Amino acid sequence: MPENPIESRAPPPSPIASGRRSSVTNDEVLTEFLEHSLRVPDLILPDNFFPKQKVVETPPRIDCQSLNSNESNSVLRTLDSIARIGCFQLVNFGIPSEFIKLVSVMAAGIFQLPSEKKAAVMKSPEKPYGFEEVHGDHEAENESSEEFVWCEDKSLKLDMEGIWPTGYLNFSEKMETLSSDLGNLAAKILQVLQENCPRKSKHGNDMMQKQDLISPVCCLYKHTRGIPTDRCAISMGYDVFRMLIRGTDNSHALCLHLCDGSSQFHVYSKKGWVSFCPDKDALIVTVGDQTQAWSGGLYKHVLGRAVFKGEDEDRISMAFLYSSPPNSTICCSKTKKGKTLSLGQQAILAIISTLVYHVLVYFYKRF
Repeated sequence: MPENPIESRAPPPSPIASGRRSSVTNDEVLTEFLEHSLRVPDLILPDNFFPKQKVVETPPRIDCQSLNSNESNSVLRTLDSIARIGCFQLVNFGIPSEFIKLVSVMAAGIFQLPSEKKAAVMKSPEKPYGFEEVHGDHEAENESSEEFVWCEDKSLKLDMEGIWPTGYLNFSEKMETLSSDLGNLAAKILQVLQENCPRKSKHGNDMMQKQDLISPVCCLYKHTRGIPTDRCAISMGYDVFRMLIRGTDNSHALCLHLCDGSSQFHVYSKKGWVSFCPDKDALIVTVGDQTQAWSGGLYKHVLGRAVFKGEDEDRISMAFLYSSPPNSTICCSKTKKGKTLSLGQQAILAIISTLVYHVLVYFYKRF
């Protein structure tokens, strides 16, 4: 007898409501249910997030000569300041203020070039130098500040001599002298930080023997005069988000800020935004990401920006970013680590070991 084929039946249809209600009534009930169950709840979104500004006491004034001589009080105050807020003030650093003012006046000539000439030397991923506008918002575009990134690059020199043949050569020579003097200063500061780093590795004594820093990058900022208070607040808010989200395009060990006469100095980090009133003729030193890395997070990486309020003329501030060589042994926290296996590699190794075990057991029982 042939086997009976397996009968497959579709599930029975859903029962219809009793005859007391018509299909129209059922549709109404279903519609009402869907309206209640699919209703989008009223959401109350939080206010726009904006990091609050915290005013802190002015960072300590560190005498450069005392720091170079490893005076314990100056060193301890420096280490404490960069561990808390990532910066400190340096005075008596040996560069005449008249020379710094001369370079600032010459730098102002860059921002006086016509817009069409500036457009020929705009900063881009292919060219890490040139002009970069910093806007508060679209409405305040005409009142925005400007930024120019300078470096010792032959391509930049050729481009700038093409649009500013009368003044760039002299300006570039002065900038190279200033950046060289500040570079020697930055190397000394890094050496002091490394020698007094509490988190030294066993190779710490052989590291950072007055290494030469690579050619710096300088960010020149033009601070426009006479910006209304509301526009200034908008521009400041843009700067905060730009610093916190975008950060800086250049990895660096230290940044030296020349901003004499600024009314405030803002310090941005991932944990907040603080400000203080810098002292006259003081050099602001902020810690870069490279220093935070080799210190094991002890020294706090921050970004700094000078702020000028109530000025009757445009002002110029400069930020010199210095980096260690790529093959630098500056690190005082890195230690030699053994090679580790990832979780996936461990799982594969366990599977292979199990298979080998079963193969050996099989051959042992058979032979």
